[in-house]
Amino acid sequence: DRVNCGVMVADKQGNPITGLTPDDFEVLENGKKQALKFFAAGDPDSAPPLHLGLLLDTSGSMADDLKDARTAAVKFVNALDTAADFTLVDFDTQVRVARFGPNDYPRLVERIRQRKPDGWTALYDAIGVYLDGAQRQDGQKVLVLYTDGGDTTSSLTFHDMLDLVKASDATVYAVGYMEHQSSSSRLQQRLDLERLALITGGLAFFPGSAKDLDGVFEKIRAEIAGRYSLRYVSTDTRTDGAWRDVAIKLLRTDLKGVKLRTRTGYFGPYKPP
Repeated sequence: DRVNCGVMVADKQGNPITGLTPDDFEVLENGKKQALKFFAAGDPDSAPPLHLGLLLDTSGSMADDLKDARTAAVKFVNALDTAADFTLVDFDTQVRVARFGPNDYPRLVERIRQRKPDGWTALYDAIGVYLDGAQRQDGQKVLVLYTDGGDTTSSLTFHDMLDLVKASDATVYAVGYMEHQSSSSRLQQRLDLERLALITGGLAFFPGSAKDLDGVFEKIRAEIAGRYSLRYVSTDTRTDGAWRDVAIKLLRTDLKGVKLRTRTGYFGPYKPP
């Protein structure tokens, strides 16, 4: 019965705005005001446990870029040592998943470095596998996806995958490196990744070269550190499983040009009649 929302508030330059309080926010569900039951800023000591996920595309089309992607991913892991755990999903034609605690990070780093590019791209299935495990975790869930393009072999469709993402409370950051994709497919793949990130309150990044990845991962790390965690219990007691729109507003009129990002809603609880 708890609705969890990760909220990012950024200034005109995209930098996180810190120091906000519960009184600075208003939560609306289907237009009706909701009472906050929990609020925490990015401080690891007060925020809910942080569960990080990394989806790493190791398909054959990544042959030219995987080395740089692995290096950036390792730096990202090492910089987020306050996380409760780290789930790595590396995928090509097959999807492989493993979860690592803080004491297992050396083994996680070794696994990232060992992956070799091969096979097709089961992107949607990989997201589904991650979400299946994440739904049993309580706390903040942040998924970072690195891929060079669209899906070529998943059993899930794009819309199937979007429904799974909307049903979860994970925030998705998508990193699309598409310099080796055809111009005919690049635009659609970019739009798909932007849509995926937007509905969760995350962002999509499209670095101009693989060497730009360090800066992208540093931006994501700063976003994670600056996010707010809000939780409420809905006043809607129906159990029809219907979609519910969530809007979170910033009440501080002195902050100009501020952008707030969070999930767009969730599916309510369902019980068969």
